Amino acid sequence: MKPLLFILLISILGCNSSSSQSQTKLEQPTMQQLNVTVAVNYIDTFFKKYKQEGTAKAIDYIFSFNPSLVNVSQLTDLKSKLDSTRNLLGNFDSQELITQKSISNSLVLFSYLVKHEKQPIRFTFIFYKPKNDWTLYKFKFDDQADTELEEASKIYFIK
Repeated sequence: MKPLLFILLISILGCNSSSSQSQTKLEQPTMQQLNVTVAVNYIDTFFKKYKQEGTAKAIDYIFSFNPSLVNVSQLTDLKSKLDSTRNLLGNFDSQELITQKSISNSLVLFSYLVKHEKQPIRFTFIFYKPKNDWTLYKFKFDDQADTELEEASKIYFIK
């Protein structure tokens, strides 16, 4: 009887300690969540500038985090394309995070649905952290989010 009671007591203690450990783990943010805060702040400021100061100021701001990416003619072309797209879509309203993906603590992608009066577009930001600081690795925009949503609804994806 005593060995059975002892085993039962050990089992109960083991369950309690593992559940308290899992609660502790849930309360603490992961290192990756802590590391991307700076990149998220860059994106938040980008959208404030996009709304208040226009496309050119927002693009200049986000590309300032990686001067090696800046090719003046390509940057001018990007601003022009985004301006003309923005003129067709109407006033900017807000943005919503679609997804955040990473393949390590040093490379992270953020995809946003950018809501305008007439239709949304998607902005994709990829940040790279070679050492201590996040740098913009890639920025793009497109209007294909709805097409991908329709494709995802096909029966062969539902199974």
